[in-house]
Amino acid sequence: MTEEVTKRIIHVSIGDLVATRDHVIFQTVLGSCVSACIYDMVHHVAGMNHILLPGEVNYYAYDDSSRFGINAMEKLINELLKIGARRDCLKAKIFGGGHVLPGVPQEKGTGVKNVDFVTKFLSIDRIPLISQSTGGTVTRRILFHTDTFDVFVKRIPTSFAGNVIRDEENFCQQATEQIKKPGEVTLFD
Repeated sequence: MTEEVTKRIIHVSIGDLVATRDHVIFQTVLGSCVSACIYDMVHHVAGMNHILLPGEVNYYAYDDSSRFGINAMEKLINELLKIGARRDCLKAKIFGGGHVLPGVPQEKGTGVKNVDFVTKFLSIDRIPLISQSTGGTVTRRILFHTDTFDVFVKRIPTSFAGNVIRDEENFCQQATEQIKKPGEVTLFD
């Protein structure tokens, strides 16, 4: 008789990222946000991020938050390398980027921009993109199993995803307001 092991579930919220060598399940819900599930099967290391906005932060109002694509991707890769992954063994799967904000043309929506950013980043960093479930008009619930590197996706019609959409809109508004504020400057002699 085999003993069933219950894996711990770790929720990855907007702007979060996690990396581990443990057998866990990373879970998140994505609307226009994108999550990159990056792993090294050889050294058994896996991680996931939850990106709100594509690209870089405004360096005049610097914020190194992982809500922004460039920070989320670089921080996740660095965390994976710190715990034993090798860059040449990394592979990726990406999810999210749905068009869930009404009133914005799809081609100008945050979801399309997030997906475009992450795919370009992976290409430039030469990290193979193994699979993806992106775009469309659905919200996705993601379960990334770090023992098998399988990702299970449940598509949720946008009409049932009100909380996710409201959270993303609130985070976008907060990030936009934060960028407008002047940053602190520290001078060193």
